[in-house]
Amino acid sequence: MVISAQVGAEEALVAGGEVARASFTTRIANREPTDRVLVLNPPATEVYFFTDLRNLEGHTVTHRWEYQGRAVSNVPFVVGGNRWRVFSKKVFPPDSFGEWSVTVLDDNGLPLYVELFRYEPVDAGRANLQKDLSEGEDIPAQDMPSTAGDSSE
Repeated sequence: MVISAQVGAEEALVAGGEVARASFTTRIANREPTDRVLVLNPPATEVYFFTDLRNLEGHTVTHRWEYQGRAVSNVPFVVGGNRWRVFSKKVFPPDSFGEWSVTVLDDNGLPLYVELFRYEPVDAGRANLQKDLSEGEDIPAQDMPSTAGDSSE
């Protein structure tokens, strides 16, 4: 079976756009992320998602935040230049531990980029490490969970 679709002029223009850089971070300074978050633990309760957009001037780009695979919020941005840096912020409800992601959508609702991170209780990494060690497996240092603290001012 062959599936095809025609792309209109407006869709082709959006298809030329891209997410040059993106990351979860605990802080934005001078329109840039200060760190990169892969796993976040309390007492931190918020995270930013930063994107550096290229060739999307005049279009609307949306950060769709998802928790455990379900959309929880949409944050639209009108892109005002050929290179445009934007960010959105999420404050976590109590006990919202698990997988979080942001999908960057173009103004046609098509995904341009997706990034994931985990919000975990402080002891989650230690419990997983103890379980793995009790099973007799060696865990290289680079595979151990990382943490990021709250760097609010």
